[in-house]
Amino acid sequence: MSADRFRRLLTGSYLVIFFAYLFLPLLVMSAATFNSSRFPTITPWMGFTLGWFSALWADQRMWSALGTSLIVGAGVILVSVPLGLAAALLLDRLHSRAKTFLYALAVSPLLTPGVIVGISTLVFWREWFGVTGGLFLTIVAQSSFIAAYAMLLFSARLQRFDLTLEEAALDLGATHGQVFRRITLPYLTPSILSASLLAFLQSFENYNTTLFVRGLETTLTVYIASKVRTGLTPAVNALSLILIALTVLGAVTYEILRRREARRAAGTAGAEG
Repeated sequence: MSADRFRRLLTGSYLVIFFAYLFLPLLVMSAATFNSSRFPTITPWMGFTLGWFSALWADQRMWSALGTSLIVGAGVILVSVPLGLAAALLLDRLHSRAKTFLYALAVSPLLTPGVIVGISTLVFWREWFGVTGGLFLTIVAQSSFIAAYAMLLFSARLQRFDLTLEEAALDLGATHGQVFRRITLPYLTPSILSASLLAFLQSFENYNTTLFVRGLETTLTVYIASKVRTGLTPAVNALSLILIALTVLGAVTYEILRRREARRAAGTAGAEG
């Protein structure tokens, strides 16, 4: 066997193992959704059913928890994206020896365990403001580290930004507000969308931090965790299958739109050439 063929065989084997590791659990979980067994499993197979989707629809507590997660996710976007943008702009424009320290300080919440973030947020707001939990505290606690993710996305985008565009606009009489609205913000729009999506997903799946600051509110991850202790049914699998389908649909839609935009840009460039 030649070295090139062995390399292709090794690469193909690795890819098969890698994708099997990623997707086999999802396939098993999806198949369990259609098993009539009252336990979320595919063995033994008790027969095909769609009844767990009806059970999911009738589970009002789950839908209430899903609604809470959506509200918290929207709040986290509104808080963490502007904070991350402000931090990225500050670090990008800062030229001093304190820049490295401020950068390390900004990303430090990512290195802090979620349990510590949740407990410290609860203690601080309870001692100083008397807030003992709820939607507000959940949004604040999650945003304290999710903003760092947004900042990293904006920083990566700003590294490719040509500052002479802003300088030229200022020389022509534009105010700093006009420069930001008409030059900087449009350039950062893809990063804003990406940061918003990342912030929502990070909030939606968060458990460790949310558990300590939620008060009497219940998010979807907390509800599912409680169901694991009290008795999990394939209705949770049905919800997971729906979420996976929506994720795949969103990814496919994004890729179609991206390729269409790339073809349009290539056509425009060809016409101008």
